[in-house]
This record gives sequence, structure tokens and C-alpha cells, in this order.
Amino acid sequence: MTTVNASPSAPAAEARPQPEARCPNMIAIASGKGGVGKTWLAITLAHTFARAGERVLLFDGDLGLANVDIQLGLMPKHDLGAVIAGRLSLAQAASAYTEGGFDIIAGRSGSGRLANIPSSRLRMLGDDLTGLATSYDHIILDLGAGVERTVRQLAHAAGACVVVTTDEPTSLTDAYAFIKVTHMEQPGTDFRIIVNMANSTREGERTYNTLLKACQGFLKISPPLLGVVRRDKRVRDAIRNQTSLLVRSPNTEAASDVETVARGLAS
Repeated sequence: MTTVNASPSAPAAEARPQPEARCPNMIAIASGKGGVGKTWLAITLAHTFARAGERVLLFDGDLGLANVDIQLGLMPKHDLGAVIAGRLSLAQAASAYTEGGFDIIAGRSGSGRLANIPSSRLRMLGDDLTGLATSYDHIILDLGAGVERTVRQLAHAAGACVVVTTDEPTSLTDAYAFIKVTHMEQPGTDFRIIVNMANSTREGERTYNTLLKACQGFLKISPPLLGVVRRDKRVRDAIRNQTSLLVRSPNTEAASDVETVARGLAS
């Protein structure tokens, strides 16, 4: 059975900052490592909320390795780079994804400048996002993979932090690392767990229990299971065709599972 290393390779936590005000309608989508379907899940979750009549903004917070616009086949006129440079406000950088009925703020892939943004500017960006949240029912933050400073700092503003993992040992270990470091900095973080690409709901629950035992044993917290998203070949098909799953194949197991996740977040 897979176990989680209680002391994974991760940067040492910096001095604990003061707790920050959280935005209740902001949802951060995080993961310990790449390749777990985090961006796809953020897109599908945003689309699910939009189909329910909600006003939704999807923010690509994977600074330096952004790919929301690529997965959706978009070429937005503006991106986060213009905001960081001071040429646009955050609201002006938003573009409509017409097929999905929600807005996106695209990042800029391969930009070292964004990946190394100073803490003060990143804090201002978080404040701007919080201000923009009054115009939406939900803001979905697609964070970068890992436990870097920029990832953690953006996560601090969210009302809920959804951690995506799979059954791969490295995915579980890195998900635990993210939870551990973020919990050390912000003990009040509302973590929720999603197991993605599971062969079955039962297998996904077993994967979750492995992570839960590590969190309970070493961190003394019990982040709940938000949902299990089953493996579905039509997910890869949608990504390959640069469109949302809910546009190309809405009546699938994976789509149904994300709808269950959305209901859990709404409640």
C-alpha cells in the first residue's frame, strides 16, 4: 500500500506570516506536482459553475508556466503580463470564453519575470483579485504545481484550497508537502482533497485515505474528500482538441464527477 513520507523534499517554511483575510468565493486549485490534471479540473469546474448560471472568473495563477488559454485554444488579447507591468488593471485583462460562458485571465507561459514576481507585487495582485471577486460568484485560481512562494502566497487569499492528487506515490507525497508547508504558514487554511484519474470511486477513496492518515498523524488535521474524478479517455480527447470537456463530451463520467465536486463546494 502506498505510504506518504512525512518529511518530503520541500523548501523549509519561512517565518509564519500573519493570517490574511480570505475571500469566501475564491477557490484555489493546487497540487504538489504537475501532471495530475489540475488545470483541466480548474477549467471544467469553472464551466460547471457557469452552466449553473453563476458568474465565474478563471484566473491562471501558474506564473511562468501558464496554459489555461492553450487548453482552451484561445489567443487572448491581454494577459497577466500586462497587469504586472502596470499597463492594465486586472479587470481589463479578463477575456470571455464564450463557449463556456465564463471569463478568464490568462497568464504568460515562459515568463521568468512573472515566476519571480516580488512578494509585495504578488500581495497587491492578491488584493486586486479580492476586489474583483465582488463582480463574480466564483473565482477559480489555477495555481502552479509545487510549494513555491508564489503558489503559497496566492493560495492564502482563497476561501478554500482544493488539493488535487492521483494514486501515484510521488503525487501523494507532493500533495502532502503542499498541505504541510501551507498549513505551517496559514493554519486556518480550508483544505479539500480531490483524487483525479481514479480507476474507480472506491480506489479513489483508498488513495484519499492514504493522504488523510498522513495529515492526521503528522499535522493533526483532517482535510475532507471533496470528490473522486474517474479516469475517462474523453478527457484526453478534449484536451487534445483544445476545448472544454463540457463542450465536447458533456455526458461523461468525469463530467458527472466534477458536477458532484461543484455541488460540494457550493454547499
